[in-house]
Amino acid sequence: MDVGNTASRASTEAKLQTFARFPAACPSRVVLSHVTSRWGVLVLLALEPGSMRWGELRRTIEGISEKMLASTLRTLEQDGIVHRAAQASIPPRVDYSLTETGTELAARLLPLMDWILDNADAIVARPTVTTPATDPGSQLHQ
Repeated sequence: MDVGNTASRASTEAKLQTFARFPAACPSRVVLSHVTSRWGVLVLLALEPGSMRWGELRRTIEGISEKMLASTLRTLEQDGIVHRAAQASIPPRVDYSLTETGTELAARLLPLMDWILDNADAIVARPTVTTPATDPGSQLHQ
């Protein structure tokens, strides 16, 4: 039995009980929206192994637009999660890396990503369940 893991779980559960109502004004909502945005998680996981340049990130995270990559990096930089290092060279060179906070966050995201990779195929392959709310042909008649 891993005592450290059990203590950590108990601490997390205690914190969740404190915020059982998940108030709208809670600062965790802002951080959660930045970190768990569609691209935020992917940027964090892409930077987890080490620093990358803009083009490397763009190639690593298929489908992200320049606008969304710039916006996501800017937000995570403002949050102190990503570090941007611009070097005065020709051509200009900018490297992105995780801060200490970002490294800790990425380490916590990796087990979640492992679980997602282990279960994604089965979840996506499940048949779609049609409910009255999702079936346009089953509207209630009054």
